[in-house]
Amino acid sequence: MMVMMTTMDHGANILGSERARPTRRIVLRGFCALAGGAALGAVAAPQTARATPEEKDAAIKQVTGGATVQKGRVHLDIPPLAENGNTVAMTVKVDSPMTAADYVKAIHVFNEKNPQPDVISFHLGPRAGKADISTRVRLADSQTVTAIAQMSDGTFWSDSADIIVTLAACTEDFIP
Repeated sequence: MMVMMTTMDHGANILGSERARPTRRIVLRGFCALAGGAALGAVAAPQTARATPEEKDAAIKQVTGGATVQKGRVHLDIPPLAENGNTVAMTVKVDSPMTAADYVKAIHVFNEKNPQPDVISFHLGPRAGKADISTRVRLADSQTVTAIAQMSDGTFWSDSADIIVTLAACTEDFIP
């Protein structure tokens, strides 16, 4: 939205004088001041919103309700080196018979340096057949990715993998 301010020279003949036309100098000065201020703010505060390992732990605790997360049963397959963080292939498999008595209820993926610590959650049931998901994720930087499976018996199992990202994604600049 652009607001144009006009001024008239009150000493001129309004109908026939050149001086009767609105001046745009005020608008141009105001626009330059606003644009310069915004550019200066962006340069002065080039911070990127990123989650921290502590925020990742807090997000995991929120999902698990503080229950103990055990290692095993979950296999996180993510490349150790990604040239481009915009699209990183990831597969999570969980050892489960996927029967009515023993199945995977959910698979959650967390990271520690993206803008949000929780990447994605998949909700499954016994009719899913197998607990095997594949997707692509965006990663902001080199970091540790953690996959957690919530089982039907209330237990939580996990696997983690470190990944080095050479070209970062998920960068969101903000002005504090």
